[in-house]
Amino acid sequence: MTQQAARRRASIADVARAAGVSVGTVSNVLNRPERVLPGTRERVEAAIEELSFVRNGSARQLRAGTITTIGAIVLDIANPFFTDVARGIEERLDRDDFTLMVASSDDDPEREQRYLRLFEEHGVQGVMVVPATDDIEHLLAIRRRGTGVVLLDRPSSDPSISSVAVDDVRGGELAARHLLDEGHTRIVFLNGPHTIRQCADRHEGVVKELAAAGLDPASALQEITVSSLNAEGGEAAIRGLLESGERPTAVFCVNDLVALGVLRTLRTENIAVPTDMAVVGYDDVAFAAELSTPLTSIRQPTHELGARAADLLLSGPDGEAEHVMFQPTLVVRGSSSASAR
Repeated sequence: MTQQAARRRASIADVARAAGVSVGTVSNVLNRPERVLPGTRERVEAAIEELSFVRNGSARQLRAGTITTIGAIVLDIANPFFTDVARGIEERLDRDDFTLMVASSDDDPEREQRYLRLFEEHGVQGVMVVPATDDIEHLLAIRRRGTGVVLLDRPSSDPSISSVAVDDVRGGELAARHLLDEGHTRIVFLNGPHTIRQCADRHEGVVKELAAAGLDPASALQEITVSSLNAEGGEAAIRGLLESGERPTAVFCVNDLVALGVLRTLRTENIAVPTDMAVVGYDDVAFAAELSTPLTSIRQPTHELGARAADLLLSGPDGEAEHVMFQPTLVVRGSSSASAR
């Protein structure tokens, strides 16, 4: 094989030239080998081996009209929440012999659009998307072009597009109610930007619960926007708060990764959890229960969320749009309650 051939992927035409046969004969060897004489088939198979030819499954499926690939775009696949959601999607798709392509938008609308174009170019049958903005016109356009669309972890602003989400307002209420029951009357909320729907909804839930308890949210709640929705963002936010001289008794974190950063910093600063400061996370990802101080968290049904989204997508364009709203639950552990330790 020449250096030029080694630098690029061998095509079916390359195989045909190397074997001295037509492209149609190579196609028959790949798809209908019983139609090819044994000697000819052996020459083609030898050329395939020599050129390290790998068939283009997407192109083959497109020609046959049998594409079995589904795309999913989440905010950040490195976040265990989205990893668990993707696992639920994958297990559901596997039952019908579909494969999953996953991409992270990083909450960037332009990045989301690039992946959507890429998925369409690959001919996926459908996409599940955590939209980076409230404007979903581009998703409606994709559906009009024949690709199925389901909104993931977002309620739909358009009743014609199916959606699967979790009631994050209720999640915020549960976190605030628990901290109030533990005797905390001033809560610091380490949140993300309100442009992210979940962040806005969780804030709304906390405010509603504080008001229902007869507290003034303006004085009972201090909201700090973290620099990033991960452990590093949590560390930076709580360290800045401590350096300012403030010492809140309770911190509610927008997700478990942020809470992990908070717990690491409090341990470094020798601040006892939960006696000096209670910490509550959100998502209840796998590591939450395994930390040295097990993390109280608002549990989201991640696996069910992904599996249900896949169900809706596989139901096809002829089915009526459905809008599924799961309910979160509170899981109390040692980071917020001494009695749970």
